[in-house]
Amino acid sequence: MMTPSPGKLTVATLAALSSAAALAAAPAMQKGAPMNTPVLEHYTQGTLDGVWKRPGLSMRDRSIVTVAVLVARNQAAGLPHYLNLALDSGVKPAELDEIVAHLAFYSGWGNAVAADQAIAGVYAQRKIKTTDAGAQAARLKLDEAAERQRATMVSNNFGAVSPGVVEYTTDALFRDLWLRPGLAPRDRSLVTVSALVASGQVAQVTFHLNRAMDNGLTREEAGEALTQLAFYAGWPNVFSAMPVFKEVFASRPQKD
Repeated sequence: MMTPSPGKLTVATLAALSSAAALAAAPAMQKGAPMNTPVLEHYTQGTLDGVWKRPGLSMRDRSIVTVAVLVARNQAAGLPHYLNLALDSGVKPAELDEIVAHLAFYSGWGNAVAADQAIAGVYAQRKIKTTDAGAQAARLKLDEAAERQRATMVSNNFGAVSPGVVEYTTDALFRDLWLRPGLAPRDRSLVTVSALVASGQVAQVTFHLNRAMDNGLTREEAGEALTQLAFYAGWPNVFSAMPVFKEVFASRPQKD
């Protein structure tokens, strides 16, 4: 099979390539008509394309991070290309469904609904139909001791401020959403950390980055996720988050 030249590569073509070839040649943005701003086109086709080819984070993970950023920042217009790229990189439709539902809680319902509309178009083009197979599925095993500790801390600190938030944090998030089997805990954590950085919510990063690394995200992957985030969430958000990442890394064993 002949490999198309990078300049003519389309998202559809990626599906026919091996994962290694896709990683080496995947476009950061669709290449077709020239951009209206040549300077942006220069950095998109040069610098940004290079980011997608960096080692340290798989094409699948880069797609997950990028989709999470676009949903969190309510940039649904840019989603179709990256949803297609995610699907071609091994993210399953059911996993995309879980990502959007997860981000409804972490980035707001309006952002998730906008993303749902973008997904509808992509699924229609690809003739994909999904259902909530996890609705009645057995939930993942819960670390009861850790959850009791978390719930007690939150209740003691904020129970008098907003009982409703405390209730839903326990019942809807940590005893349901986080235990859904349709998205691996490591990937769910990667989505959450990406959304927090993209939204500038650095105060929440310490807990969720530690959770991500407990769930299997490595130090190298976390650091490379920041590189991806710099381009899609902006340098200021990443530089605000980097001291928190540094502290978390320093507090954990070097094997992470």
